[in-house]
Amino acid sequence: MTVQANDPAISIAENPASLRPILEWIARKAEPLVIGFAAILIGLALFSLFILAIGKSPAVLFQLMYTGGFGSWFSVQNSLSRAAPLLLTALCVALPARLGLVIIGGEGAVVLGGVAAAAMAMPLAGSAPVLLTLVLMGIAAMVVGGIWIGLAGFLRHYRGVNETISSLLLSYIAIALMNQFVEGPLRDPASLNKPSTKPLPAEYMLGNIPGMDVHWGLVIGIVACILSWILIEVTSYGFAARIAGGNVRAAQIQGLPVGRLIAGFTAIAGSFAGLAGMIEVAAVQGSANASLAAGYGYTGILVAFLARHNPLAIVPVAILLGGIDASGGLIQRRMGLPDATVLVLQGMLFLVILFCETLYGRFKIFNPDLWKRSP
Repeated sequence: MTVQANDPAISIAENPASLRPILEWIARKAEPLVIGFAAILIGLALFSLFILAIGKSPAVLFQLMYTGGFGSWFSVQNSLSRAAPLLLTALCVALPARLGLVIIGGEGAVVLGGVAAAAMAMPLAGSAPVLLTLVLMGIAAMVVGGIWIGLAGFLRHYRGVNETISSLLLSYIAIALMNQFVEGPLRDPASLNKPSTKPLPAEYMLGNIPGMDVHWGLVIGIVACILSWILIEVTSYGFAARIAGGNVRAAQIQGLPVGRLIAGFTAIAGSFAGLAGMIEVAAVQGSANASLAAGYGYTGILVAFLARHNPLAIVPVAILLGGIDASGGLIQRRMGLPDATVLVLQGMLFLVILFCETLYGRFKIFNPDLWKRSP
């Protein structure tokens, strides 16, 4: 039996340096995974100290957290339903982050998107086809959400207003507007104790995925993450955004339309958050009311940062955070802790993740540029 001289196995054995590109790729991809996982462990350790300080058992709490989020098929479906809006609100943070922008006002786009969807449905429900009504509701929510977050991007580029502060303040304005519309011109006279818009007929609600007690919002969110990844990693528009995010001055020198990129990406990001509001109305609440301000926009910030603003990584992280959120009720019943206990955990995780951001690029093992070159 003869062995070919160009056999890859022999080539690698005789020249170990040929493995270097593979090792470099592994090292660069492993860094966010290792540091992200370490951040989660540190956050859980700090949270355990907090639980011990109030006289409870961390082991019991984590067991209940797993049981409530992923311990049964019912729990898994509940977690997936809660993850659906997080997929979209996380994109509201992740897409502008590629341009170096920190948008934290997705909550405002969610509530206004929900109100816009409900307002669109009021004259259509009962007279227009179901699919057409849902599509128009989604378009209305995306347009309003895109305008709202796009306004923060516009102010950032053309007026020099910090987008983090402006988007946060805009979310408070959005919640006030929602209350004004829901308690005023859009209010259903039959909603006495809890002001809301006129409820959607059952046939106009966004149904469940066949075989699952999970609404179609989960599929919409996953598709949105895939399309966002394609936009960022495949298209020239995404490539230009990454260049502008790395160095705005260099992008301007190269003639890239930085202003349009900022306004465009923030508008797209806001449209996803607005779509999350529409899904809440059409799949969960059945109407626009104060429950739209459920904090999904703020939890989406944690999801985006934990996923390192990677649209594909957002999917598993959102499911994890959805599971933690779903376990809040069980923790409250079994341990006598407030339902907001999971918010304390999310806050600790977010602080640790922000701290761990400073660790990227500091470890030689993950930085091939610091490795010794073979002679």
